Amino acid sequence: MKSLSYIAVLSLLALTLPLAIASDPSPLQDFCVGVNTPASGLFVNGKFCKDPRIVSADDFFSSVLNRPGNVNNAVGSNVTTVNVNNLGGLNTLGISLVRIDYAPNGQNPPHTHPRATEILIVQQGTLLVGFVSSNQDGNRLFAKTLNVGDVFVFPEGLIHFQFNLGRTPAVAIAALSSQNAGVITIANTVFGSNPAIDPNVLARAFQMDANVVRDLQNRF
Repeated sequence: MKSLSYIAVLSLLALTLPLAIASDPSPLQDFCVGVNTPASGLFVNGKFCKDPRIVSADDFFSSVLNRPGNVNNAVGSNVTTVNVNNLGGLNTLGISLVRIDYAPNGQNPPHTHPRATEILIVQQGTLLVGFVSSNQDGNRLFAKTLNVGDVFVFPEGLIHFQFNLGRTPAVAIAALSSQNAGVITIANTVFGSNPAIDPNVLARAFQMDANVVRDLQNRF
């Protein structure tokens, strides 16, 4: 009987332990304003905590999203980020925010956030948005045309994009479930890596001529 109870306890631990490990620990203090100096001596989530006695409202405030980003570039968009790197009050809170400006026909090209789910709301214009599921799900495309006030969610780690369908500029605001979500832009990563990936590898992967790959690599 005791052996059965022992086995039952082990089975329960085997089921619950992965769930406990998979989630981020909850903060054990009200806040931990991130700073880049070790004066306080407490290192949390990649940042040192500012002495809470000298924390002020400014540590939780940013106005960078008030200004449109410069969209005069190859993709016709600009992403302005508010994360732990420029707003220390976000440290340990597991959230960040971005403003995305799009020129007419501009796009936020296919990319992924390795550490965050994203929820986006359109503030101006009309966007075609979408994400592609994993290989196990058959690489299905989930796409939608969004107008002002519409919301769309991009699951963590999946490749997604936005494209301005209109003839006028567009603006969107997105929240991400990480203080530092990270971003991997697919084209830049594949064709602009340093050092470059062997063109023959990419030629086989993309089923194209190696000379075409070399041309694409020169563009990035």
